[in-house]
Amino acid sequence: MNKKQLKTNDLGASFNQNILKDRKKTFSKSPFKENNRFDTLKNILRFLFLPNQLTSSYTDWNVLNREHDENSLKIYFKFFFSKKSEKVLSLEKEIAKNKSKRSIFRKLLTPLSIVGLIIILIMITLAVFAPWLSPYSYLDVAINIFAGDFEAPSSAHLFGTTEFGRDVLGRLIWGSRASLTSGLIAISLGLIIGVIIGLIAAYFGGFIDNLIMRIIDIIMSFPGLILAMVIIGILGKTMENILIAFSILLIPEFARLTRGSVLQEKNKTYIEAAKVSGARDFKIMFKYLLPNSISPIVIAATFDLGSTILGIASLNFIGLGEPNIVEWGRDINVGAAMLQVAPWAVLWPGFFISITVLGFMLIGDGLRDALDPRYIS
Repeated sequence: MNKKQLKTNDLGASFNQNILKDRKKTFSKSPFKENNRFDTLKNILRFLFLPNQLTSSYTDWNVLNREHDENSLKIYFKFFFSKKSEKVLSLEKEIAKNKSKRSIFRKLLTPLSIVGLIIILIMITLAVFAPWLSPYSYLDVAINIFAGDFEAPSSAHLFGTTEFGRDVLGRLIWGSRASLTSGLIAISLGLIIGVIIGLIAAYFGGFIDNLIMRIIDIIMSFPGLILAMVIIGILGKTMENILIAFSILLIPEFARLTRGSVLQEKNKTYIEAAKVSGARDFKIMFKYLLPNSISPIVIAATFDLGSTILGIASLNFIGLGEPNIVEWGRDINVGAAMLQVAPWAVLWPGFFISITVLGFMLIGDGLRDALDPRYIS
């Protein structure tokens, strides 16, 4: 071998070494270093099921070509058609868990649920920004008296006027605040008290369970609207008493629902393990049982929120609310006597009540499809 050939071989060897060094430097910058075959398979899984986590091309098929120039296809087919190791199976479970979490949000964001969410966001916007969105102040639409009762829609009053010349659009905007807050407060009180009572009854059982459930049965034996009228008649015609009445009506429903959900979770293995480990009853009830039983309660609360707003409007419609509070049911009561002369005084408040209840119903359907195991395929 002559000197020229030796120089050529030396140059080729040094060139190959430089290429290897460059590859190592480039590969070391990859966020996923390939140390063994499992890491390669891990990156294949990420490439197939978690494409959003890829930050460079070194986590895809190029990794196989770099580390296993001759056996890349063999490894690829072996990964899919042979028995997988425990590490790969655990990784697949983790990926499936993340995928199931994303599917919950996908099921929640259905077209009808989005429509309901938009409706409720509009109503919340009206309630929060009422002083800026309403063409008239609260005193003008609730207390002050103007000329021109039940005037037709005009440039000064886009939706017309109602009793005492008060602007219908202003009352609708300010009424959204009263309707939404009253419904939310009533649901919150009934939900908190009902969940605690149902949780206690299901967890301790025995005499406590029987006593609580018999009291709930007695309350549920009365018609809801009549019981609310009796409570308001005793306590007085105020918005606070209406909220108390509806809270009392909602307590039995949430108590029974919580009790049924907790009874399904009560005898499971993780509860027995918590008891054996020495966890106190309060911790077991509120840290383990309640979070795993909350899904049907949240769904029911969303549905009941619309029903509660409708019920509060019904009580105001029959004259059991305060006259100086701007509320949609009260507006229908006032405009019902002039329905043929001024239909706008009734139609617009009725439309706002219907669309708000519909919004909560659509959101409730979306939550049910996303959270209820019976609707999860």
